[in-house]
Amino acid sequence: MDNHRVVSFEDELLILVDGNDRELGAMSKEDCHRGDGILHRAFSIFIFNTDGDLLLQKRSTDKKLWGGYWSNSVCSHPRKGESYRSATSRRLKDELGISTELECKFRFQYQAKFRDIGSENELCSVYTGIHNGPFHINPTEISEIYFISPDELDHRISQSPDELTPWFKLEWERLR
Repeated sequence: MDNHRVVSFEDELLILVDGNDRELGAMSKEDCHRGDGILHRAFSIFIFNTDGDLLLQKRSTDKKLWGGYWSNSVCSHPRKGESYRSATSRRLKDELGISTELECKFRFQYQAKFRDIGSENELCSVYTGIHNGPFHINPTEISEIYFISPDELDHRISQSPDELTPWFKLEWERLR
């Protein structure tokens, strides 16, 4: 597998939704993230090892929004015509080079502005799965990964909240 493959594109079509996850159409990723953002489908995946530690990723500095920030194991969007199941499987392979069973834990809506560059405005489904590695990270998406215990993560969030993506902190609070 080519671990340097570009897997995310500004012109990919994302699924526009209402607050009840009803499809309203599609729009480019770039347009979905302009200004205050337009509500679209997204997902976050939390990969734990069998010891209960969470795999954190540091987003590539090439990422337009929150590049260089720490976040959950994988996060992305289903594309137009793509199911959550297909999209989550695709991104696990694209970003971490793995496949594992996932369980949807909850769905929530949030909005977060990143400087004057753009915003997330997402109806996000949160999944968990278990995998001990090995991982084959794609550096176009991820610059670093490591496992952290839940208690260590709680401490890190309290000490350095500005190093973490806003959605990750919201999701972790609810998962915890």
